Amino acid sequence: MTTQLNPTTEEKRKVDVQYRGGGSDAVYGIGLIGAWVYYISHAKSFQEGALGFVKGFFWPAFLVYALFKFLNTE
Repeated sequence: MTTQLNPTTEEKRKVDVQYRGGGSDAVYGIGLIGAWVYYISHAKSFQEGALGFVKGFFWPAFLVYALFKFLNTE
């Protein structure tokens, strides 16, 4: 009687990973570039340009804040 520890025939399984969507990544990227162009072109000093670069990353937050401020009809 023999015990085979490593079988010679292994089942090979292929995992098929599908990524769907990703359209929002392109919209965010285009918005990021547009925000950088807007903020940096309106900067009057280096500090304002650097702040505009940082603001470019957070443009969706500014957009949502302005929308909520506009919709507040108290």
